[in-house]
Amino acid sequence: MEQHYHHLTRLYAAGFEGVEGYPVLVEASRREPTYGAGRTTVVGLPDAAVRESIERVVPAVLSCGLVYGGEDTVVINLAPADRRKEGPAFDLAIALALAATADNHLHIDNDTAFLAELALDGSLRPVRGVLACALALRDAGVQRLVVAPDNAQEAAVVEGLKVHAPASLGEVVSAIRRSWQGLAPVAPSLDDDRLVDLGPDLADVRGQDHAKRALAIAAAGAHNLLMIGPPGSGKTMLARRLPGLLPPMTIDERLDVTRVHSVAGLLPGGQGLMACRPFRAPHHNVSTVGLIGGGSMPRPGEVSLAHHGVLFLDELPEYARPVLESLRQPLEDGHLTISRSAARLTFPSRCMLVAAMNPCPCGYLGHPSRSCSDNQDAIHRYRARISGPLLDRIDLHLEVPAQKPEVLDRQEAGPDSHTVRDQVMGARQRMLERQGQANARLEGRALRRHVRLDDEAKTLLHQAVDELGLSARAHDRILKVARTIADLDGLDQPGLDQVSEAIGYRLLDRQTW
Repeated sequence: MEQHYHHLTRLYAAGFEGVEGYPVLVEASRREPTYGAGRTTVVGLPDAAVRESIERVVPAVLSCGLVYGGEDTVVINLAPADRRKEGPAFDLAIALALAATADNHLHIDNDTAFLAELALDGSLRPVRGVLACALALRDAGVQRLVVAPDNAQEAAVVEGLKVHAPASLGEVVSAIRRSWQGLAPVAPSLDDDRLVDLGPDLADVRGQDHAKRALAIAAAGAHNLLMIGPPGSGKTMLARRLPGLLPPMTIDERLDVTRVHSVAGLLPGGQGLMACRPFRAPHHNVSTVGLIGGGSMPRPGEVSLAHHGVLFLDELPEYARPVLESLRQPLEDGHLTISRSAARLTFPSRCMLVAAMNPCPCGYLGHPSRSCSDNQDAIHRYRARISGPLLDRIDLHLEVPAQKPEVLDRQEAGPDSHTVRDQVMGARQRMLERQGQANARLEGRALRRHVRLDDEAKTLLHQAVDELGLSARAHDRILKVARTIADLDGLDQPGLDQVSEAIGYRLLDRQTW
């Protein structure tokens, strides 16, 4: 039987692995069936959602008055064929490829990509990972991207890419036939950082002046923080106010945070770049995969969702020890790598760890008015759930005592979040001008170059390391904290007072452990 081949249609979509997008070439070829009825096949390593797209796409094509040509055999190939394609984001591209190979008078330029899920009536629905895909398409030379209206602002932030957000497949077809005349590109909307909500105010926390000072140090230098105190002493209140003390995110940081949340499907519809730093507080029954990411189709975990923000672990000893130990590498490196047989995926994890815990299982060890009901063995087992190497990676160990009623009832409030944030921003600006990064990120020769102690401060530090049995990592973290305290105090170099204060935030290593 003679075969009649129609022209081959090619257009672009995109997929993502981890938090990185990649362009996908959607090819469609139509021919008359060799025998029997024709069928449409999707190849190129599609998952179940992509294979099912034909069942969604065909009603959408017909609802827009387009010819489908279901009596023919159609092969749709998603290239590159060796990378797994998942999700409904290929619906729109597949629908247009089907329509273009039939008698619908559609000519699609090869500089245009399509990324949306289709409803049965042809309307466009949002999908995950649009920002990562848009960046990859722009880098591949694509000049125009068509997305669902709820994804428009997310894609529009990518410079050099014209973004269109029609409401339905019919509008897309009409725009293609008019060479995109009458469908204006979406303009990006960037929020003013001055209008960003700082969240709960630090002034709401009564007393705890020492803890507020430590919170400002942590925010200024991007240091990890552990708070130890009885129930109700204000640990969680303090932690939830930390994101409001951090400097505003740069455009690059906002892109990074938005891309991770978009891939995870947590970006609200219609939102462009995220303006507020993330605050993630997973429950203590979280799994290792839930905390650091992974799975059969790897997804970012809580530590990646807290990228450029705060990861808060309340009741730290209640987390499974393997879960806590999995944090060591991402906290140290700022990223984590998940290896699979087909690929190695890298997720960002440059976040601040803030943890809180009770001093003992009952919570009242050292309480001024309540007695502890735990014996020493129970207290030791409770604290032993947190390993020394993990404690070493936490710069500030802070005791948060219970507050007396007269402190809670006093009328005068302490500094508010705006005041402390201004101090933090001034200190962080000094760090960036001096070394281009926060003090917590200093390592090796850079740390030695930017922290120069006088003989008196150096003697005190060496004495503390010897008497407390601190590790080399703890030694360096004391230097980083002292450098941050000096920046907050407006000093060129840390002196005896700054080093002494920094050592004070490590005394819990040996006094209570």
